[in-house]
Amino acid sequence: MLATIQYNSRKLQINLSNPIDISIPLRASKSNVNAWYIDEPKIEPVKDDQWIASVKDGACINFNNITFNPHAHGTHTECVGHITEKVHSINQNLKQFFFLAEVITVAPEKLNGDFVISKKQLQFAIGNKKRDAIVIRTIPNTNEKLSKQYSDTNPTYLLEEAAIYLREKGIKHLLIDLPSVDKERDNCELLAHNAFWNTKGKTRFDATITEFIFVPNTVDDGSYFLNLQIAPFENDATPSKPILYKIMG
Repeated sequence: MLATIQYNSRKLQINLSNPIDISIPLRASKSNVNAWYIDEPKIEPVKDDQWIASVKDGACINFNNITFNPHAHGTHTECVGHITEKVHSINQNLKQFFFLAEVITVAPEKLNGDFVISKKQLQFAIGNKKRDAIVIRTIPNTNEKLSKQYSDTNPTYLLEEAAIYLREKGIKHLLIDLPSVDKERDNCELLAHNAFWNTKGKTRFDATITEFIFVPNTVDDGSYFLNLQIAPFENDATPSKPILYKIMG
């Protein structure tokens, strides 16, 4: 099914019949993707004395409690409230959900023993394109990203200069296939988070960072229409389901 959408001053023809889900599902399993040194998610039926809220255990319904951390256990979208003393909710600050996005693939560079994404790499990949959102796929890009245990592995991260570049480029929504845009252990400096949200200047409350995505290798680099779906949590972050749609022509 094709739809023609008026977006800013452009008319875009979108293929709605072929959504590309770039989220990682949350599972109650030790093989669920994980970071930040906490246990795996739990999905368990409510128990009341001898009664278990599970159809297989004799109940007429399945009625589960779910215990998880959005930052550690899968695809999530966060607002500046993630790093501020004052509480800011992603549900209150993200009010639009469709964006023109660019998917880029980046091979992290080695710097002082770390793997990083630099400003120069992003400049080369984005060029003079004007986009609302950037979707960063790092390589190697294997299915291991769906179940990797990231704690104490010092994953790839964005340099502060790269985050500043994205902010100055006018990109409001940053999506990446890593557990964080910042270094795992950085003495709480959070340089990329602070730079992207501009916490030392005019804070960008409507800007978001989405981490732990997975962009399959079958998805080409290029322009897409992004539907950034979130669960309505009054929290700094929420599980999310970003969907890409091909732009025809």
